Amino acid sequence: MTDISNKIAQWMTWGGWLIFIALLTLFFEDELKNIQNPNQDVTANTLAGEGPVILRRNRDGHYVAGGLINGEKVVFIIDTGASDVSIPVNVARRLGLQKGTPVRYLTANGSVNGFRTTLETVRLGSIELNDVRGGINPGMKGEYILLGMTFLKQLEFTQRGNELILKKY
Repeated sequence: MTDISNKIAQWMTWGGWLIFIALLTLFFEDELKNIQNPNQDVTANTLAGEGPVILRRNRDGHYVAGGLINGEKVVFIIDTGASDVSIPVNVARRLGLQKGTPVRYLTANGSVNGFRTTLETVRLGSIELNDVRGGINPGMKGEYILLGMTFLKQLEFTQRGNELILKKY
């Protein structure tokens, strides 16, 4: 009977440790996500859906924010060096975007052949623009979309310290 009790105690100890590690992993995963993208809910920074959008810089010095393209959730990186809203192929497929005219992009990683596309709506917090030119970029990996100048040129933006303030004209 003692041998069985010892086995049960061992299994309970291992189970407790596994639960502890799982909870710790969930906590830190959420914390890491907040460090990478401190602007997951940009609407919380706006007053009643109006006014400027205020983004906080992440640990790497980038402005990353959750937004919408054609009503679907996406994650943007603000990129004043990108001409178009640049979308990885896998994200373009998920959004159901159509490949348009072939185009050659000159990127920091060299030139890439991509495709123009039109985004019905692009939304960042309280700012929503219609018929924004985008580009489907096969050279991009991951889930991040570069929010380029076809969106940003229609905004006034100011950087103060670790914040970027965006306002629609």
